[in-house]
Parts: sequence; structure tokens; C-alpha cells
Amino acid sequence: MDRSHAVTGELKQSPSGNATRQTAEGRRLSADAHAWRRWGPYLAERAWGTVREDYSEHGNAWEYFPHDHARSRSFRWNEDGLGGISDDRQFLCFAWSFWNGRDPILKERIFGLTGNEGNHGEDAKEYWWYLDNTPTHSFMKWRYWYPQREFPYSDLVEQNRNRGKHEPEYELVDTGTFDDDRYWDIEATYAKAAEEDSCIQLRVTNRGPDSAEIDVLPTIWFRNTWSWGLDDTEYNFQGRMSETGGRIVAEHPLLGRMYLTGEAGGRALFCDNVSNAVKLFGERPNDNEPSYPKDAINDHVIHRTNTVNPAQEGTKASLWHHLVVAPGETAEIRFRLSREDLGVGDTWNKAMKDREGDADEFYRALTPAGLEAEQTMVMRQAFAGMLWSKQYFYYDVDRWLEGDPAGPPPPAARKNGRNAEWRHLNNADVISMPDTWEYPWYATWDLAFHCVALAHVDADFAKRQLLLICREWYMHPNGQLPAYEWAFGDVNPPVHAWAALRVFEIDGGHDFAFLERVLHKLLLNFTWWVNRKDAAGNNVFEGGFLGLDNIGPIDRSAQLPVEGVLEQADGTAWMAMYCLNLLEISMVLSGHDDTYEDLASKFYEHFAYIATAVNDRGLWNEEDGFYYDVLHHRTGERQSVKARSMVGLLPLAATTTLGATTLAKLPKFAANLRWFEKHKPQFASYIMHTHTMGEHESRLLALVSPERMVRLLQRMLDENEFLSLHGLRALSKSHADHPFELRIGDFVASVDYEPAESTSGLFGGNSNWRGPVWFPVNYLLIESLQRYARFFSEDMKVEHPSGSGDFQTLGDIADDLSARLVALFLEDVNGRRPVHGSANKFDTDPTWHSMLPFHEYFHGETGAGLGASHQTGWTGLVANLILNMRASRR
Repeated sequence: MDRSHAVTGELKQSPSGNATRQTAEGRRLSADAHAWRRWGPYLAERAWGTVREDYSEHGNAWEYFPHDHARSRSFRWNEDGLGGISDDRQFLCFAWSFWNGRDPILKERIFGLTGNEGNHGEDAKEYWWYLDNTPTHSFMKWRYWYPQREFPYSDLVEQNRNRGKHEPEYELVDTGTFDDDRYWDIEATYAKAAEEDSCIQLRVTNRGPDSAEIDVLPTIWFRNTWSWGLDDTEYNFQGRMSETGGRIVAEHPLLGRMYLTGEAGGRALFCDNVSNAVKLFGERPNDNEPSYPKDAINDHVIHRTNTVNPAQEGTKASLWHHLVVAPGETAEIRFRLSREDLGVGDTWNKAMKDREGDADEFYRALTPAGLEAEQTMVMRQAFAGMLWSKQYFYYDVDRWLEGDPAGPPPPAARKNGRNAEWRHLNNADVISMPDTWEYPWYATWDLAFHCVALAHVDADFAKRQLLLICREWYMHPNGQLPAYEWAFGDVNPPVHAWAALRVFEIDGGHDFAFLERVLHKLLLNFTWWVNRKDAAGNNVFEGGFLGLDNIGPIDRSAQLPVEGVLEQADGTAWMAMYCLNLLEISMVLSGHDDTYEDLASKFYEHFAYIATAVNDRGLWNEEDGFYYDVLHHRTGERQSVKARSMVGLLPLAATTTLGATTLAKLPKFAANLRWFEKHKPQFASYIMHTHTMGEHESRLLALVSPERMVRLLQRMLDENEFLSLHGLRALSKSHADHPFELRIGDFVASVDYEPAESTSGLFGGNSNWRGPVWFPVNYLLIESLQRYARFFSEDMKVEHPSGSGDFQTLGDIADDLSARLVALFLEDVNGRRPVHGSANKFDTDPTWHSMLPFHEYFHGETGAGLGASHQTGWTGLVANLILNMRASRR
């Protein structure tokens, strides 16, 4: 057994009194969640072009395994498909294939542009949505628009490749392929009758004006674990499929037997999930061993070739249905994937009806009373997208670097290339991904935000995810957490402790064992940060990349244009926030074990030292009332990088409060705090602020003093700087007219305001923090306002928006910012949803209007969705905003 599964079954979900636990779905979670989760949407929408499948010399992942190879070449590490499911080890997969009678290939996976093809980087060029899902995946719904005209593969590539960065992207709807509504509206629904018994419904609606034909091929296959020469592992086992009475029987040495049954009329086609070496590599066919490779069904359906296995067996199979559908009509086909040989009769009907009712019951219990229908829809689709984005991730870096016994040795350059320092990393788990196409791999800081949202529907899964990333086969021996597949050694913001604390609270605040386990691991990570990212040992942190790619004038991960270090306002703020999160965790645990009071004291003092350094070393600019990065030259010169960006607002996130009741419960910590205040006033004065409300005195621990907080908010809430109708911009709008220039000798770099896609190639791809609205940092700043509001209550009001003459409490401002973000997905006064941007069809066609994409980020002026179009990921935090807003603001 791969040791990456050792975490399974170690945690118990703590009762929190949440109403969802009293529902049928909640009882499934409590009784045997692992068994019910064994099958789920763990199949990516894309496996081609990923790092794991890249065996090139120079790491050209997109080009080494392109989309054109995907139908003919077996994947080494994971599988992909349309709207599919698999078991949690991905031995057996199920997904959809379609053919409109015109395309040159079967539609088996989502198509999109590679990083080099898109004028704004990689981008999926199709339309699909995750409409519903429950935590155990007992009920799921997926929807897809498939053109009836020939899919414009070449047109999409050519048009986008020829466009510059200043031009908009050329989208599928722009090609005219949906004109006259000539497309198939396809909806797949999954309902579990039991843990390993999935009832599957496919509804195909002809939206066009004429009768049309479509081929539907539900496809089942074994992930190829046998072609790599791994004789010493369980992955060498090979399953086999055959036909019995019109149904497909799949048998696997480890998974056991499964049956795929469909309604009458489907013809079984068989081949093998192995590469077509003749087509791909020009190898000679072996006449003595007939080959029926991975693309055999594709060739048989489209070209009517005799490429499928006449013996009706293999490792990949489809049930081929040819449909003729009248205009406006819907064809329905039913299937069942189960342990037992079951049909699609009464038990199928009951399961479909019952599970849909269970899903409705579960989300009703979660939905606050009085929530409007529009907000309810947004919340449910957000959770659905996050649950659909759970993917099986398999990556043994040591094996990847050394190559497989049956394959050619990897290029020598790989030994010192990408991820070469992460040989210990051995992942084989279901993990929450940012999305299933553009980022079909985990990113640790993204994952932290995912878990804070997922905790509302499945706290057990959220806790397991946070612990998993900290396990010794994920965390580097030096204490660093892996960043993401493209470069595990990159540095992302340390938000894991924050996420663990929030998940603990959302779950009811009772699972101290979880909190204790995660704290022990994060102590190692915190030490890594202190030792590796504070070059001078002065409590000001460099950090580097820190997730905010493309936000400054220079690449913070690359070598600086001058000898010295870049002291980062956000890097230092992240570490101050990390200290406070670990302080809060230590205080929570101290209530059960007073030895943790010592840790609380340690992090309190460390926070004080960081706060002092921030204020002593010039990161705060008194004239501008803002925090900036500082370039510290080797000569001793200090140069302020005066780009007003999210970098300078993040110090607000390092904030918490201490009440008298808390201090009374922790006498050792309280004594240490009083000693520190008395004997180290030069440090304590920076962070400790008191406020009296009635007879109660509370304390504020903050990197930003109340006086500076007010000045920062003047910038943050200024509509000519950070405040937009749709949330907080990542860069001040003032730079549109006044770009910032950094000059160092002959070197000149600038930053200007770009509210949409970046025109800078600084980070390549579609990375852009130069003006759009991003959910994660907005969410953290909203939280910080809520904490300041808890400290001041109604005693402090701030002008909002700046210059308006309207003064509001900090709590009201936090609610207003939340409402602006939520409104990205809601109908405005003109009946349009900002997220849809200029794509009129989404706002004028009732069929399209409620289909919500959860983008990576949003246009700073219009709110149009940008970047990865299905990265529910951290944008799923919109569900938290809806749940957390006060009823009056909703």
C-alpha cells in the first residue's frame, strides 16, 4: 500500500450541531464517509500537457504531450475525461465521449490552448459547468454544450496565436459555432444507490432548429498501470473487460468486479488503453500480436475502420448509442456502474429520486433563512464546483526523475531540473484542485482557501487535506510545504495555520486532536520560513514569489537587478499573520494542556519583533500612508518600491484580539504577556492596543496600529485607487495615469494599472495581479475588518467610500465589500451578471443565463471573469461570504 494513504481513517469528525449533520447526506458522512467517497469525480478534464507527463529535456510540458496525442497515447500518472468519475485510486474510470458526425475526432476531453498558443496564456475553450454535488458524491450533476457544427479547433488556435496581449481572447462563442443555437445541451446526473453503485442519467437536448444526429459513447477503462515495467509494485496489476449479455464486465485484481449496464440499443466496443505506437512514433506493427490501441474506438466510430477488438475484450470499452433528436426535443439514456449485475429499472429510478431529494435537503439545512434565490443558487453552484474539483493526484517524483524500467532513460538534464530537490515527494491521493483543466494539480496556498470553504459541507475532508499536505511524504525534510506541480520549491504565502484555525472553528471548535497534529507540523514549516526567508535575521522577510506574481516592477522570484535583498511588505505581513495564527492555535490548545501556553508566549513575542522591524526598517511610508517593499542595496542604500498594490494592504491581515476572559483562562501566558509589556516596552508598544467598552477592556494585537489602519483604509476604500464595484483591486487605479517606475542605474522597470489580462510577459501565461479583483486577498482583508470591528464595536466609523461623506462601522464596510464580491454572480439592474462580461449570449439566452463560471480573477472595472474559467478553487469563498454576511446585508 502506498504510504500516502496512511492518513485515511485517522480522524473523526467532531459534532458541531450543524443542521446538515441531521440530514440523510450528513448521516452518510458521519457513518462511513470513506466508503461513500470511494467513487467520485476524481477524473481530471485534462491530463495532457502536465508536468507529470513531461519527459522532455527542457521541461516543455505543453509541447511534449499535446492535445493531439491524448486520444492515442496512454497516460503514465493519471487519466482524463468528460464529466467522469473514478475510484479513489483511479484504477477504473468512467467518462463520456460524443461525436456530432462532423468532427475529425471524438470529443473525449476538454480542448484548450497551451501556454504558447493563447494570447493570454493557457485557456480552456469549451463551455461546461458543475451544477450540483454532495460531499459523498451521492448526487452530482454536470452540464456541457457541444456544437453541432464541426468544432473549430484550428480556428481557435490560429486566431488566438495571432492576437497580441492587448487584444481580447477569441472564445468559442466568437467563432459562430453556436449561431442559430445549433448545439447539444448535454446533462449528466449521477446518483448512488449504494457506496459503489452509481445510477447514471444522460439527457441530450437538441437546441438547434433542425433534427440532428449524435453518437453517445459512455466509456469505461482501466488506468494503464502495467506498461511501465514496475514489477515490484501493486501498480503492475492489469484488469480485463469483456461483454456479457450486452453489459460490460470489468475485473481488476485489486478493485474487484464492476458492471457497466445500459439501456437496450448500445453496442459494446473494445480496445486497450495502450499507446498507438505506430501512429505516434512510427513503429512497425507486430503482425503476430494484433493491436487495438487507445484510439481504436475513435477510428472505428468516425472512419468505420476495423480497429476494435472482435473478441469483445480489452482494457477500454464503450457502449455506442446513435441518436436522432428532433429540434427542441430531449433524448434520455440510463446507465449503471455497480458492484452487482443490476439493471436500470425500479431501483435505478428510486436512487435517482432519493439522492436528488437528499441533496436538496442537505443544502436547505445549510442555507440561512431568508436567503434570496439568486444567492442560494450561487452558493450551491460554488460548492458543487469545489466538490467536482477533487482529483486523484499521483506523482512519485523519484520515479519520475529516474524513469520507468520499461521506458527510455530520461534526459540527464532532468536530474538537476524541475522538482529535482523533491525526491521524497510521493503523492497518490484525492486532493482538492484549483480546477480540473488549467490547474489539474494541487497548489498548497490555494488548497488552504479551498478547505475554509469546503469545511461548511465536509469538515472531515477539509481537515484531512490540511494534514495531508503536512505529511512527511509531502512536506520537504527541511520543513517547506510543496507549492505546486510546476515548481514545488516556489514560495507561496504561509496560510496553512490560518486555514486550520478557520476549519476548526467552522467544524464547531471541538477537534483538538486535529489542531494539535497540524500545529506540530507547522512548527517545522515556521522554522523553515524564519531560517530561509529572513536573510539578515532582522525579522523582515524576503519571501520571493509569494503567489502575487506580476504585481510589482520586477520578478520577485528571479535574481534582483542589483546586489542586495528585496524586503517585502507582504512577505513580512504573511509571517506576522502566521505568528498570530499559531498564537491563536496555541491558546486554544492551552485550554486542554497548559504546556501550550509557552508556545503562545513564543509566538506573541515573535510577532512583536516582526511588527517592530516593519516599523523600524522603513516599510511604512508616513508621507503616503502606505506600506511598500524596500530594495536594500548591498551598499546600504534603501530604495522604496512605491507601487501601491495589495502588497501594502496585506499588513492589515495580521490582526487578532485578546479578551479579558481569554487571559483569565491562561494565567501563565497572561503573566508572560505582562512581563513582556513591562520589560520590553519598545516591542510591546507596537502591537498592543487597548480599548474599553463599558466595563470590559479588550486588547488588539495588530501589525497595523489603529491610527495607521485608518490611513490605509483611506486608500483602500478610495474608488480611484483600490475600491471597485466588484471588490478590491490588486493594484491602485491611480497607476493608470501615474505608472510607477523603478530605476536602478541603467535598469528601468514600471508598473501600470491593468484591470484585465496582463500585457506584461513578466510571469508568462495569464498570470495577472496588476489590477483585477482576486477573492483570496479580498477575503483576508474582509476578515481583518471584522476583527478590527470586534475590537472597536460601534466606536469607530470610517468614511466609505473615501470622499463620500458617508461614515460606516468597520463591520458594515466588511459586509459591503462582501456584497460587492457576491454581486459578481448576481443579476444587476439590467438583468446581466458581471461575471459573464461582454458575452451577450450568457445574458440574453435563458438557457445560458444561470450557468455560472467561477473564474480565477475578475476585471477591476467591469467584473468580467478572467483567467482560468473553471477555477472554482478559492473563488468558491463566495459561498463563505454569502453564509457570513449579516442578514440585513444579504
